[in-house]
Amino acid sequence: MTGDTGQGNGHAGEYHPGRPEGYTTEGALRVEDPAATTGLGTVHEPARDTPVHAETDVLVVGGGPAGCAAAISARRAGARVTLVERYNHLGGLSTGGLVIWIDRMTDWTGFPVISGFATEILDRLPAEAVAGAPRALWGSTDPVHVEHWRERLGAARDTVTWSPMVDPEWLKTVSAELVHQEGISLVLHSWVVGTIREGRTVRGVVFESKEGRRAILAKVVVDATGDLDVCAQAGAPYESDVETDESPVAHTLNTSWVWAGVDFGRWLEFRRTDPRGHAALMAAARETLGYVERPFVGWRDDVALFLGPRLSGYSALKVADLTAVELESRRRMLAHLEFFRAHAPGFERAWLLLSAPQLGVRHTRRLIGLHKMTRAEWMDGVVHADEVGVSPSPSQKYANISVPYGALVARDFDNVLAAGRHIASDPATQAFMREIPQCWLTGQAAGVAAALVLATGATAATVDVGQVQRELLRQGAHVRPATEDVPAR
Repeated sequence: MTGDTGQGNGHAGEYHPGRPEGYTTEGALRVEDPAATTGLGTVHEPARDTPVHAETDVLVVGGGPAGCAAAISARRAGARVTLVERYNHLGGLSTGGLVIWIDRMTDWTGFPVISGFATEILDRLPAEAVAGAPRALWGSTDPVHVEHWRERLGAARDTVTWSPMVDPEWLKTVSAELVHQEGISLVLHSWVVGTIREGRTVRGVVFESKEGRRAILAKVVVDATGDLDVCAQAGAPYESDVETDESPVAHTLNTSWVWAGVDFGRWLEFRRTDPRGHAALMAAARETLGYVERPFVGWRDDVALFLGPRLSGYSALKVADLTAVELESRRRMLAHLEFFRAHAPGFERAWLLLSAPQLGVRHTRRLIGLHKMTRAEWMDGVVHADEVGVSPSPSQKYANISVPYGALVARDFDNVLAAGRHIASDPATQAFMREIPQCWLTGQAAGVAAALVLATGATAATVDVGQVQRELLRQGAHVRPATEDVPAR
């Protein structure tokens, strides 16, 4: 992710196509009333000319799961692509956030409905960097297999699933290698801080790095920031139900952590053979610490993953909150380490391997698009004519969930697509569409669409969805309609 700047209502820079030096950014840092936020008044920044760093066909902002998929799929569909990322690595929360449990990619029958780029990136990892159920067991309801894989987060609702643990360093490496091999222009260590808008067109972005303030101009833009920063910085309205959503987990923040030196086999044996002892130990941890996080086995048995703590009452768009969550998460990490070393079988020699370089954010803003994904639609099993992907459903009660192209198209712009956790949806749908495989899915669809918008001269809203579907099929994605008679939007 990149460009998480907090305020989303600043005025965009003004584009001057006749000026070789680019554009002016006068007003780009303004918000409606910054003095009301800090009480300290304002500082005037004079207008300046910002150098243009690059021009590109498709600009992808954010190098997380959605951004990587978007950049690579757009390149394979024929576009020149530039990918901008604020961290030193690709993969976003699937690597830097230590969300290394890749949630379900199979449906309840065991069919891999999320495929294409998602399958390819995992297949490129070495065998020792992936731990998940073998393909022959996907969809199995055998209690023995279910129990074994449930302990490893590889089973849900009494069904074995394809939901592996991965080594985050290998996923970073493979992602970067693939981007390089495809000839994508990669810009790391660069934070997008402004959007260049002209009417309904986003001409590019302003970013800052060790080289100062620069711009990238593009014909089509994919907002894969996770927080909808590009659209918000351009002044587009968005949805956010942080205060009112019925699902508080969606709005918690945390820094995850990983320990090494663990004998996870001993821990699982303890849980399995002494359930009362395990329950008593976790209760004692809760009483001693005031909270307790459950350990999960990582991609190898001597690594333990803690996906918490889930801290509520904070906003991922406020720097003070982000700072507080980082500090509290690390405090709890050390408290857990002390307790588990003293009391938990298999953790006597545990040591801190890594705390996540990226904060775990589940929800901030959501796109206002051409089609809002809703719980009512997928509960009724609706299959959209403009389907660009299929997500597993939350339970066996529901059919596989059709992901419409319209959920990726920004209502307020002609050349902007969104991919990742901020696509157009209601809160209940965002709760699973934010997961890593679904981000790969929407990223691949957005990248293909961006390349076809460029190639055909259409807008994001009027591009031939049938063409998008056929290119997705060519790239290995699972899409159901994909027929010649699918109408253009």
